[in-house]
Amino acid sequence: MFYHAHNGSVLVGDSEMDYISFGNGNKNLIMLPGLGDGLRTVKGMALTFSIMYRVYAKEFTVYVFSRKNHLQEGYSTKEMAKDQAAAMTTLGISKADILGISQGGMIAQYLAIDHPDLVNKLILAVTSAKPNETTEKVVGSWIEMAMQENYKALMIDTAEKSYSERYLKKYRRLYPFLVRMGKPKSFRRFLIQAASCMSHNAYEELSKIICPALVIGGDCDQIVGTASASIIADKISGSELFIYHGLGHALYEEAKDFHDRVLNFLSTPDK
Repeated sequence: MFYHAHNGSVLVGDSEMDYISFGNGNKNLIMLPGLGDGLRTVKGMALTFSIMYRVYAKEFTVYVFSRKNHLQEGYSTKEMAKDQAAAMTTLGISKADILGISQGGMIAQYLAIDHPDLVNKLILAVTSAKPNETTEKVVGSWIEMAMQENYKALMIDTAEKSYSERYLKKYRRLYPFLVRMGKPKSFRRFLIQAASCMSHNAYEELSKIICPALVIGGDCDQIVGTASASIIADKISGSELFIYHGLGHALYEEAKDFHDRVLNFLSTPDK
């Protein structure tokens, strides 16, 4: 299959965890996606991801993990990181570079804090380390929409708050198609994961992160706020910070140099 794309699952405790892998490299790169995982896991998406992220395929074997399939109430980002570590160990991934986006970045923080032996380099993109007014307001509204099973409102509000106006002007016409696709049978998974975003607070422990770290944010981020990246970078000794101007939460899709920036950081020898 294209770039050795593979769909798999791994047993974590009493639940399966979906993952995909692709690439030919001898180094491991793990991507941890954001809150959208609460609506759909990566199951069956290996070929799609291998094409979208083929820039990494030559140098890395890439893994993209969902959260486990059966989530308990009160499931925290710290527990998600513990389960992620267990999945890596089961699959024989002894060390990897970690790219955490949004909620995935929250999980990645605890992975680096609690399981430093598994993390080589860390990239935290459009994420936060502690609750803030912006996240509480936005994610709180999404929770209300999900509780009402208003998928249309949830999808449109997510897009409006993630992308730049320049991007939205081109793609708003696709909203009717977007809201007809992917509605989950239940919003329970999303609600549990959203609650974990609201309660995430690794701020005081960020100083325990000892691996090289790159923190990326956007100065128009309407979901985690515009100061979150700087707050994280200030707490992680020796970390690098890059802020995209004019972009928000979906900068990893909009910024043409995002993946080149990540690859450059990963290929730079440790200082």
